[in-house]
Order: sequence, then structure tokens, then C-alpha cells
Amino acid sequence: MFEDRFRRKASNQKPVEHQRKRELRSPQEPGMAVDRTLRCRHELKYLVGEAKAAAMAQYIRPFLPPDRYCKLQRAGMYPIVSLYLDSDNLHLCRESLTGQKNRFKLRIRSYTDEPEYPRFFEIKRRVTNIIIKSRARVMDRDVANLLEGSPLPPQDYTTDEEALNQFQLYMKSINAKPVVLIRYLRQAFEGDTETRVRVTFDRELCYSITKMPEVRLDGMGWQRNALTVGKVILEIKFTERYPAWLARMVAHFDLRQQSISKYATSIEQSCLLRFCAPRVAGL
Repeated sequence: MFEDRFRRKASNQKPVEHQRKRELRSPQEPGMAVDRTLRCRHELKYLVGEAKAAAMAQYIRPFLPPDRYCKLQRAGMYPIVSLYLDSDNLHLCRESLTGQKNRFKLRIRSYTDEPEYPRFFEIKRRVTNIIIKSRARVMDRDVANLLEGSPLPPQDYTTDEEALNQFQLYMKSINAKPVVLIRYLRQAFEGDTETRVRVTFDRELCYSITKMPEVRLDGMGWQRNALTVGKVILEIKFTERYPAWLARMVAHFDLRQQSISKYATSIEQSCLLRFCAPRVAGL
């Protein structure tokens, strides 16, 4: 039943996909990106119930509009799927679970299963309390070869070759390979002022253990992440200043910040269910 519901919600994505394609058509426009998420930011996470999430969305609207992709969706949400990479002993997962201050994640993100739509190689780094994200746009047909360490074919291009090279360097440093697919539905609000703020609500978090170099929303083997059943992951992202209205919202709704890693919690749960090997130490 969940699979059918997710497919119905994801099936309305063509307007978003076509707009993103228009934005990313020219290699001379590196500033055009699918996700305008702040690339160097503070990031606060909370786990809230559906009723509270709905009330907060109403609270936010006078201060931040829905992002341009949510505006195109009937339900006001769009799907995201990411293929996470890690070493054989799940080094990156362990660092996240133990709260290492300086760490990184490697993932390939997509918003559709259409093969002509690009995928995005991303490095998400945490340096103490700052999140730094870099991404490179590639075509779906190049994903498998790039994960083997091959260079990008001359006829193709990326919006950031340096980011792609760095991704492959990080990948090689720990011999990272595909580990798990993670998908969810995102409702996002974003301002365009100098003090950039982005607030997102992520729902219906699922994972699928895989070794395949494919980024897909559909397919078999998806499991609900038990941490978020009936819950919503709220993320507040900002650059320099934390707006006063956000502080009032956090106090009004009595929010309690917590560490929530979509990747690490999914791996943790899959190990408990004996879906992955090796197991994370202590489970």
C-alpha cells in the first residue's frame, strides 16, 4: 500500500523535471542547480508529529514561500532519492553514529527515474558545527562508470568538474561502494534574501539495501525507516544569522533539537533486521 501511495505522489513530477532540465541545459550556467540548499550553512534537525508539522508549515508561510518545485506539485511535495556510498566496514556510518565532529558523506541524488534526467554527485561535509555541501551534475548513463573511477566522457559535461573529481578522490580514499538507497517526500520553504534560510519537512522515509550503481525511486526491497513512522523530519538551514521569527517558532512549538541521520539510522535498522553485512559494531 505504501509503495502505491508513494508512486502516486511521485507520478506528478513531470512539471518539476522539465523545469529543472531547462535550468540545467547549458554548461555555461553553473549557478543553475536543482537544489538551492545553502552550500555552507548551519543545520538544525528535529523530529515532530504530523499535526505539529502542519501547524509549523502554516506558521512559516508569512516568512518564507514554498520553494519553486513545491509550488508545481499538487501535494506541495516532491520525491528525493539518494544512493549512499561507504566502505566495506561502514566507516562513514560509524562516524555519524558516534558523533564525529569532522566527517563526510558520499551520495548520488536524483528526483526522478527518467534516464534522460541528470543525477547529482554530492559530498556533504561537517566541520564542527558547519555543513559544507558540494555537488556535480552528471547524466544517468555515466553513473556506473564514474563509480568505477573512470573520468567523465569528453562528450558529456558537469556543472562542477572539481566537485566530481573530489568525490572520486574521497571515494577512492576509503574504497567506497554503493550501500543503500534512501528516499522520502520533501516539503520545502526558502527565502531569497541575503540571510538565506531554508526549512524542509521530510516524510515517508524509506531505505533499500543495494550494491548496484543505480539511483532509483521505484523497485523492490524498500523498507520504512521505523524512526519516522508517523513522524516528520524538520530541518532548519541558515547561513550567518538565525532569524528571530525562527527562534520564536522553536520556542512556541517546544522543539527539541536532535541528531538525525537518514543514512546512519537506515543502516542501523537494516543491520538489526540482518539486511546488511558487516553489522555496525554494538548492534
